[in-house]
Parts: sequence; C-alpha cells; structure tokens
Amino acid sequence: MSQNYQVWTKVELSQKYLSGVRSAIPLATEQIEIILRIIQAARPQVSNFLDLGCGDGILGQAILSQYPNSQGVFLDFSETMIEAAKSKIADNDRANLEFISQDYSLPEWVNKVHRKAPFDVVVSGFSIHHQPDLRKQEIYQEIYQLLKPGGLFLNLEHVASPSRLIGQLFDELFIDSLYAFHQSQDTNKSREEIDQQYYKRPDKIANILAPVEIQCDWLRKIGFIHVDCFMKLFEIALFGGIKPEV
Repeated sequence: MSQNYQVWTKVELSQKYLSGVRSAIPLATEQIEIILRIIQAARPQVSNFLDLGCGDGILGQAILSQYPNSQGVFLDFSETMIEAAKSKIADNDRANLEFISQDYSLPEWVNKVHRKAPFDVVVSGFSIHHQPDLRKQEIYQEIYQLLKPGGLFLNLEHVASPSRLIGQLFDELFIDSLYAFHQSQDTNKSREEIDQQYYKRPDKIANILAPVEIQCDWLRKIGFIHVDCFMKLFEIALFGGIKPEV
C-alpha cells in the first residue's frame, strides 16, 4: 500500500467522507439507477456479488434491493468503512452477507473471496482510482478471473479529465454540489470555505486518475466484451464489461 493511499485508513477522513462528500456526489441517484438497469439486462438472476472497495456499501445495498436473496461480499481495507457498511445494511438478513477488511492493493486479496467466487456481478465505486495504473490493470484481471462466464463488472469511478477546462468544470460542479448539500444540512458553511476545503482535502494526494477510454481498452484486452462507458459526467464515469460465456 502506498503512503498516499494510507490516508483512507484514518477514521476522521473516512467519517468525513461518509457524512459529506459521498452524499454530495452529482447525479448519485441516477448512477445507481443505471447500474441496476445494466445488471438487470446482463444478469437477470443474481445469486452472488462482490462490492470491491465497498465504502459504506451503497452499491452492494442497491443490488440487494433488487436481488434480496443474493449472497453479497463487501470488501474494504478501512475498518471505518466496513463498520459503516454493516450499519447501513443492518435491516437486511446478514446471514447471506460477508464483510471483509482487506487491502486489495495486494494480490492476496483474491484468496479472501475465492471461496465465494465465481460471482455474477462485481461492482466498485470510487475506489480503484487510488491504485497505480499497472495495479489497476492487474485488479481488472483479478476481477475477470473471479467472475462467472457471462458475469458483469461495473466500475463507478473518478477518472482523468482530457483537458484542464474539463477538470475545472468538474471541480466547480462538485463544489456547487457540496455547497448545496451543506446548505441542506444547515451547516452555515460558505461556498468559499467549501472551495478551500475541496482543494486542500487530504485525500487528493491519493488520487491516481486514468482516462476512461484507456481503462475501457484495458478491459477489452483482458477479454471483457460489451465494454463501454455507460454514463459520464466530467470526471465521474460508469464503465465496465461482461466476461464471455465461453
């Protein structure tokens, strides 16, 4: 694990993300709707899934809402995130769920989930971008091996902007969204304060962004089919593919 990546092991940062940033992501509801639509089309029957780098488990929880009898594995290296996921899914029958604290920057993570594999669906949300590009490609290969034939991988991710202008557009949109969220919570934070916090946030050093086009090419080279960027808003992209049946 890199030094920059370790910022997410800090309880304070994880809690701040859960209480603020995660709730302010633009088009968050629409992202979930598109994810479920793709899953329904690709895997009408989901018996099991993996939420990789699960954070508070929001993606896995969405899958459970559509497939309540499915078995789910939630994996994250942050204990705070794992506890948040357990709390968020407390209303579900957790007998069919497993929560694993594990750092998937190391290839050994596969051993922790292998007995639950192969999976119908693997999802990841705003997590893999913390890994160096070579490790990203290795993780995509590991995911491919963990999928059933016909299994689906979806990555909701923070990706690199193709230009400074587009990067600025994303930053301004996100700051506006954060400001609107704080206004709704009556925190009395000014937009200027949020602007400063956004640009000086400690987790920014952990971001290693790659263009979505390049990442889709990586998936194709691994063997995924039906690869596409299904939804994109500046630096937020939903992309993935399907493991062939044969």
